[in-house]
Amino acid sequence: MLYEKALNIQGPAAVSEAREARLKKLSFRAWRRGFKEADIILGHFADEHLGRMSDADLDIFEVLLEVPDHDLYGWIIEREPAPADFDSEIMKQLNQFYKTAYKKIQS
Repeated sequence: MLYEKALNIQGPAAVSEAREARLKKLSFRAWRRGFKEADIILGHFADEHLGRMSDADLDIFEVLLEVPDHDLYGWIIEREPAPADFDSEIMKQLNQFYKTAYKKIQS
């Protein structure tokens, strides 16, 4: 144990705790965008998908959360295409989520 601390090695429990904290933070940010429609879509998407995402996908989702609400919402509903830098598998999943699950949530 002392050796691990000296080398700053994180065991599985620490990694799991760090991931759990990250998931909670991302979920919070997804639900509290300040734009009701974006809150609903991103919040429900986060609830359904974050737990299954890889760390790389979480990185992409986190970058998407930095985009201004109206831009991101426009890309999600495909009012305009996402710029190449943001056209990722996660963006495609958000588009599909909007077309299927989100419309069910609204009804």
